[in-house]
Amino acid sequence: MTRRLVFVTVLALTLGVSLGSPRPAAREDLPSRLTDGEFWRLATESSEADGFFRSDTLTSNELLYQRVIPELLERTPRGAVYLGVGPEQNFTYIAAVRPRLAIIFDIRRGNLLVQLMYKALFELARDRADFVSMLFSRPRPPGVGPTSTAADLFAAFGAGQGDEALYARNLAAVEARLTKTHGMSLSRKDIDGIEYAYHAFFSRGYRVRASPSYADLMTQTDNRGRPLSYLQTEDNFLLVKDLEARNLVVPVIGDFAGPKAIRAVAAYLRAHDATVGAFYLSNVEQYLNQDGKWDAFCRNFSTLPIAPSSTFIRSSTGRGVGFGVGFVNSLGSMVAEARECR
Repeated sequence: MTRRLVFVTVLALTLGVSLGSPRPAAREDLPSRLTDGEFWRLATESSEADGFFRSDTLTSNELLYQRVIPELLERTPRGAVYLGVGPEQNFTYIAAVRPRLAIIFDIRRGNLLVQLMYKALFELARDRADFVSMLFSRPRPPGVGPTSTAADLFAAFGAGQGDEALYARNLAAVEARLTKTHGMSLSRKDIDGIEYAYHAFFSRGYRVRASPSYADLMTQTDNRGRPLSYLQTEDNFLLVKDLEARNLVVPVIGDFAGPKAIRAVAAYLRAHDATVGAFYLSNVEQYLNQDGKWDAFCRNFSTLPIAPSSTFIRSSTGRGVGFGVGFVNSLGSMVAEARECR
């Protein structure tokens, strides 16, 4: 590579120009709403084949995930695009950065099905108490409302038990919302996958994962001691609910180092003159490094339209930060790291 080409490459990345393919001649802004057909096409046509991971990962195990939110908000402007991986922790980051569009990647089709389950629940629930009632199939207790905190909600619902009849009604409503209201082409295996995930929340309650519990995850705080989960306030919840209702939280199946998913999303974002604000990686890089795939991932994310403010959110094993913590989250510059791609 000549010095001139190196200079142009670095300059393009610094200015937030993606190098994956030429800019289209005609561009349009991101839509304020995706039709059901547009949502499903973006999800399916961007996806790769179903991949393997060692667990189903129905909930996060990152207790300190909120600690980086104050710094994230200083780095990242609102109204950009949010990218993420995994289950519910994405909703808290979405509530914080308030994106125009969110794309949730995962190597497993199972996570796409979990995200569709959440989509239906967000749309069906009037408020946070309804949502928690539906998520765990527990009757709504008296005394919970708009001013309740996440701790209040989980304490109140924790006193109750799952209801089999409520679970059956809710499951039927979730499936109808996806297949009839939205017209999604879900196979019998997909429906079974949604039932598997939803039943785990019903049968295991807050301990969908042995530790941390869902209540533990929702009542954590940022580095200033403020609880910021998507279930902490009605405003946080309603922001995510609104995005889900407008089909703007889109699940995509894909390996970060795979040939299609990230690059397909990058092409869609470039065509709509959109910029990535934040990209939550969890600890996926650990596995990419173990498998010798990090360079392929680096080349993939370098095709995304990024700006100097575009920020990675990542997790790594935490040591010396307290028993049971497990992971520590940190931030990184996407532009700076794109320059390191081979």
